[in-house]
Amino acid sequence: MDKRDRAVLFKNRLTEAMAQADVTRSQLARNAGVDRSTIGQLLNNEIPRLPNSQLLADLAASLGVSADWLLGLTNRPERPGDIIAAAMAMSPAERSSVDEQILNWHKEATGLKVRHVPATLPDILKTDRMLAWEYASFRGLDAEEVVGSIRGQLDWLRSRQSDYEIAIPLHEIQACAQGIGYYAHLEEDTRREQLQFVADTCRQMFPRLRLFLFDAHKVFSAPITIFGPNLAVIYVGQYYLAFREAERVSSLTDHFDWLVREATVDARDVADYVETFIQ
Repeated sequence: MDKRDRAVLFKNRLTEAMAQADVTRSQLARNAGVDRSTIGQLLNNEIPRLPNSQLLADLAASLGVSADWLLGLTNRPERPGDIIAAAMAMSPAERSSVDEQILNWHKEATGLKVRHVPATLPDILKTDRMLAWEYASFRGLDAEEVVGSIRGQLDWLRSRQSDYEIAIPLHEIQACAQGIGYYAHLEEDTRREQLQFVADTCRQMFPRLRLFLFDAHKVFSAPITIFGPNLAVIYVGQYYLAFREAERVSSLTDHFDWLVREATVDARDVADYVETFIQ
C-alpha cells in the first residue's frame, strides 16, 4: 500500500476507534502522553500522516484496538490477545446438565445441528433412575432438578428445534449391559431399563435424533459438543474449553463427522443393536 494511502486509512480508522470509544482529541492526547496538536496532525484531512512506532502503540493501547488494524494490516480491530480470548474460553464445568452454561449453549444453537460425544451415555438418553444413581454422590445437586432439566432438553429436541447427532463407543453400551466399569454398582434392572430407554428413544425420535456407535479400538474422541458452525466445547473434567474461531470449530466438526463415517453401528440400526443386550 502506498504510504499516503496507508496514512489516509490510518486517519479513518483512528477516527472510527475514537468514536467507538467515545474519546475526544484532548482525552486521547492525555492518554497517549502527547500534545493535542499531535492528534490533530494525525487527523488532518489535507495532509494525513503516520505516527512513529511508540505513538502508534500508545494510541492502540489507549483505544483498545490493534495497532495492525490502525495501519490496515488486518481487518480485525481487536488486539491479538482479545482475539485469542474470544476464540477460546475456559469455563468451570459442573457435573450436571442443569449447569446454566450448557443450557445457554443449547439455546444458542436453536435451529442448528448439535453434534455430541458424551463422557458416558448421553444425559438426554438416561432414565430417571439412572440419573438419580449417577448424581447421588454429587453434593449440592438436587436430583429432581437434574431430571427436570434433562427432560426439558428432550422436550426441546422433540419440539423439532434442532437436529441432534450423538456418537459413543460400543463399549459404553456393552459396559452398561454387563454391569462393569462405570456401571459396576448399578442394579441389573436399572441397567436393562436404561438400555431399553435408549433403544425406544432412538427409534421414536429418528431421524431428528441419531445415535452412532464406534469401535474405540479403531477411532477415539474426547467428550465434545459442537453447537452449529460457531461454537465447539470440549469437556476436560473441571472445565469446558469453548472454541468460537470458525477454523477450529470446522476442524472439530470434521472430527465428529469422521466418527460417524467410521461408526460400526449406524443410527438406523442402533435401536435393534442395543436391544440385543437386553433379550
